Amino acid sequence: MKDVLAVILGGGRGTRLHPLTLHRSKPAVPIGGKYRLIDIPISNCLNSDLRRIFVLTQYNSESLNTHIALTYKFDLFSSAFVSVLAAEQTEESPQWFQGTADAVRQNQRHLANHAFRDILILAGDQLYLMDFGGMLETHRRHAADVTVAVTPVVAEQATGFGILKMNGLGRITHFEEKPAADRLPQLVSEIPALGSGLIASMGIYLFKREALEGALKDPSFVDFGRHLIPEILPRLRVQAHVHRGYWEDVGTIRSYYHANLALCQAVPPFDFYDASRPVYTHPRFLPASKIEIGAQIERSVVGIRSRIGRGAQLRDSLILGADYYETLDELERHTGRGAPPVGVGADAVVNGAIIDKNARIGRDVRIVNEAGVQEKDGDGYYIREGIVLVPKNGVIPDGTVI
Repeated sequence: MKDVLAVILGGGRGTRLHPLTLHRSKPAVPIGGKYRLIDIPISNCLNSDLRRIFVLTQYNSESLNTHIALTYKFDLFSSAFVSVLAAEQTEESPQWFQGTADAVRQNQRHLANHAFRDILILAGDQLYLMDFGGMLETHRRHAADVTVAVTPVVAEQATGFGILKMNGLGRITHFEEKPAADRLPQLVSEIPALGSGLIASMGIYLFKREALEGALKDPSFVDFGRHLIPEILPRLRVQAHVHRGYWEDVGTIRSYYHANLALCQAVPPFDFYDASRPVYTHPRFLPASKIEIGAQIERSVVGIRSRIGRGAQLRDSLILGADYYETLDELERHTGRGAPPVGVGADAVVNGAIIDKNARIGRDVRIVNEAGVQEKDGDGYYIREGIVLVPKNGVIPDGTVI
């Protein structure tokens, strides 16, 4: 993999993940109690011996940029790097990134400073484990100009992805971004060893260097899925690499919620416990979360620095933790102003909710959504797809019922 460069697209606004993206970009959203989404593609690269990595950032990028800078440091005598390329206005390109392909186009002058034969383009907001060495082998064995990582999907999911058709040799012959439901019967492919079905692009692309440079010459191609891939199919060899393992695009509140709760299974579909393929993140030296006497926690993810009060009940919920510990002086100051401490207060009940970092849930609060509300912007909280979310730094006073 020494002649492959990796580029991770980390500039997404993440509107479907609002309010988790109120104060951070989508790749900076926490996952699994201690990681961030950006750690997944970076770890997949490092575990595939791919060690020259750029992350393109733009929207709400401060926490993402800081996380990358503090986490991914290499030996002074190594050529390895994980570097941020933040969106910038220049004489040649005074506009911000207009799409995924445009983000790569605007950074070509930085990429050109490095020697590489192929370039791997990755999304920054997906949950999966993948050896990119296998994808590179497919790419070069078929002498492909472009190789797209693909995965089977069911019809209920297909309208949210780029759906493609491929022939018996795995060559992609047709591509439609987020097709209408009535188009799906015409988009069924024969999948080697799996039979017929719908095939979705994973948003992971491996380009020959000259193929990417040529495709990006047309400034109207601003997005890989909507513009560039469909347009190059007639003139370039575009190959599919089928990924048969777990893959989840956590682009919505519901998919994010369920992907996290799935980690509570005895054998989770995504395994953070695989010592042979670790997921890296910022190292921290922390005591355990504080869970007081009588607290009950069932099928929930509890993040770093969390405090769960006496008698509190958590069920099917995500507690994303906190960025800091409150000192005794801070506790007294905040409680003197009527604000509960950071964490979940005594005798609170939290069921089917997402509590973002630094949130303050008071005593005897009930977050249960008994009315089954699907969408709402409340006082200090939101409901999205039936899931209650308390945003980062949010405050829910004592005794509140949601």
